[in-house]
This record gives sequence, structure tokens and C-alpha cells, in this order.
Amino acid sequence: MTIRQKYTALLVIAALVIVLDQASKYLILEHLKLHEAFSLIPGFLDISHVENPGVAFGLFSQNKSNIQQLVLMCASLVAVCVLFYFYNQTSSRYRTMLTGFALILGGAVGNFIDRVRFGQVVDFIDIYVGDLHWPMFNIADSAISIGIVIFIYHLIFKKPDVFHRLDEPSEKRMKS
Repeated sequence: MTIRQKYTALLVIAALVIVLDQASKYLILEHLKLHEAFSLIPGFLDISHVENPGVAFGLFSQNKSNIQQLVLMCASLVAVCVLFYFYNQTSSRYRTMLTGFALILGGAVGNFIDRVRFGQVVDFIDIYVGDLHWPMFNIADSAISIGIVIFIYHLIFKKPDVFHRLDEPSEKRMKS
């Protein structure tokens, strides 16, 4: 994989996540009133329009202050910068890892767009069994979660060498 292909893959995957995330949120905003819901799989999966001023899965959603929103937007921007750094440092050989970073990036940008537009994030996926509910989430949260699982898998099973530029000639690495 060339450097151009590596970054094209990043942009394509992240853009796909952003488009799917924003399109799904658009449909929710257009067709469901706040707190309105319908069941997709009775007893397991509902689509429900909620607004989340916190972070993924409703964490820190009790407080909707301007300072909190500013902090969360700044944290998103820092996360994007860190993701670009890790993406750049990861060898092209680790395509799954690169895909994970692209998923995280797309999810972070998708939720960042909501924070800028609405001051909070639109969540709508409600998974539950009986009275036990998983915290509500959206497509961006799902992409971030999948990307983090991929990242953790690589850290555990592929070891930290994924961040050594293995696609560079060994002589060049040794001089650095």
C-alpha cells in the first residue's frame, strides 16, 4: 500500500462513517420528535430520538453547560490530532489497525459536527433486554467503539511495534 493509498483509505472510511452518521441523524431529526420512539426488534432494539450533551453512550449527560461543550469540542479536536499522529506512525502493513483509526476519526468528526450544530449529540439506538438498557448511542459512537476494539486488539496481540514505521527501509529506521 502506497502512502497515497493509505491516506485515501483514511479519507474514504472516515467520510463514509460521517455520511452514514449524519444521514441517520438527519432522518431521526426529520421523522421523530424528541423522546419519540419505535421498535425495530420488540424487546431488544428501539429507535428513539434523544439528545446527549455528554460523551459516548450518554456519559456526563446530566450537565449541559457551555463550558462542558467547549471542553468536549476541544477534546474532539485533540483526539483528531492524536489519531492523525498514530495513523501516520502506523505501518501500511497493519491495514486493520489503520481501518480502526479511520473509524474512530469518522466517529469523532460525526459527533463533533453535532456539537457544533446543536451543542449536543443526537443519539437514537436503544438496545435493551427487559428493563436492562445499554446506554443510547449512534453510528458515530459505534464506529468509535469498533475502532477502539481494533486498537486494543493490536496493542495486545500485535504488540506496540505497530507504531514503528515498518514500511520504511530498516537502514533508515536505524539512523533515526
